[in-house]
Amino acid sequence: MELTKEGQAALEIIVASAKDNNINLDGAKIRRTSSRFCLGVEHGDYNGTELFGVGTDRFIWLAYKPNNTGKIRLFSANFPDDGVIEFEPASVPEPKAPEIAHTWGRFAYGIDYILRREGYNLTQGIDGILYGNIPGGGMSRSASLCNNLILSLFDVNEIEVEDRNTIVDLAQAVENDYIGSPCGKLDQTMVIFAREGMATHYNPQDRSIDYVPIGAGALDFRIMVLDTGTDRPGLEKSTYKIRRDECEKLVSILQKGHYDVSCLADVRDDAVYEKIRGQFGDEYPDLCDRLKYIFSAQKRFGEMLEACKAGDIETVGRIFRADGIALRDDYKISGPELETMCDIVRTVPGVLGERMLGGGDKGASGALVRAESVEAVKNAVDTAYPRSCPDFADKYAVHVCKVVDGVSVYQGLL
Repeated sequence: MELTKEGQAALEIIVASAKDNNINLDGAKIRRTSSRFCLGVEHGDYNGTELFGVGTDRFIWLAYKPNNTGKIRLFSANFPDDGVIEFEPASVPEPKAPEIAHTWGRFAYGIDYILRREGYNLTQGIDGILYGNIPGGGMSRSASLCNNLILSLFDVNEIEVEDRNTIVDLAQAVENDYIGSPCGKLDQTMVIFAREGMATHYNPQDRSIDYVPIGAGALDFRIMVLDTGTDRPGLEKSTYKIRRDECEKLVSILQKGHYDVSCLADVRDDAVYEKIRGQFGDEYPDLCDRLKYIFSAQKRFGEMLEACKAGDIETVGRIFRADGIALRDDYKISGPELETMCDIVRTVPGVLGERMLGGGDKGASGALVRAESVEAVKNAVDTAYPRSCPDFADKYAVHVCKVVDGVSVYQGLL
């Protein structure tokens, strides 16, 4: 498999970083893990909904090899000030330790902690250089990193896992239990299962994966990611945690009211939904708005799935837009810069749909765009966004993304 131009640039950064930090990568493998673009349901994973998305070509690259020392030695070219993260397995800070809360190394420590907690015997150390070009919010940078490190450590320790959902669970546990980020399984799932040219449909009921090709006759379109340039804190420090807590609170209220639900996705029947709104809408209006989003998003989900199979990208875009408006108005998880991006591109002919991406508050928005309108979208953002958000005039970026495999391994490059 040949490297793309971006991959070659990443390789050059990795080689230079290895030289600067005296890390020998002769004969090393390179594992590349993708970002993800969620088509639906955003914030559905921790509410129990089905999920639908694709892997996109912004990546984490890890060049690695066993070092026969037993130590884990890693350097991130994205965070050079953190230096080489070096530690002996089973000798890491405690979960959520304040001294590592602002370093990327907490992910490496967390992976060692979780793998050992779950009974995986890591005897072989690893030397590695990391580099990534995934924007800092909305495209699952942390999930991509965790998946990559777990798979690479399993590789050098000759640990085989048949069910890739195991990797999903381990990566989620790193964020939930070690770092303290309350993420669901959407990001890890969409990265680990992503397949080039296909959308991934995940059903939480049986954890099954179906690959959905875009139907014949679909118009030529592009996925565009609109990075606002904002610095999003971890999910544990954002509105994401508040929304998750609210949803869990409503589930508890409904259970006490003798509704047979274990998550908000269990509310599917129109009559049951209307009964809940009538019973709790006045006392808990905000919580019922969260339910409104999940309920309506599930109604839209099946239509989006069928539209994708039929190649009806206009309908996919329309639903994507409707989902964004509901995220803004009912789930209240968006942010001013995210919505500014959406407002700008919505005015451009050929934009089929747009909404915020990811955890919320800050980060990136996304759009589905006719191929012939891509340059017009770039021009509109370049003109309007710096005027509306001058503090981020030199930080924002527009990415045009392809649908790619979630995990690739290269050998013979180093």
